[in-house]
Amino acid sequence: MTHVNPDPEPERTTGLEPGGSVPPGETPPAESSMPEAGPRETHNPTKGWSKAPLTLILGLVVLIAAFFLVYALVLIL
Repeated sequence: MTHVNPDPEPERTTGLEPGGSVPPGETPPAESSMPEAGPRETHNPTKGWSKAPLTLILGLVVLIAAFFLVYALVLIL
């Protein structure tokens, strides 16, 4: 298995200044894709959250909001 370097070679890339930067008005060189990026993940579900965790999170948010509302009312009265 060979490794392909995704970075362009500055000596062979047109439009680059000596330090490797791109002069104003010039389009930078395109990046190549990395063939060794990793395996395709097929085991993860594509659907959203299940109902139970989402319900628990929403319930916790409502309880915290109610707590701060009651706390604000106690401070006012």
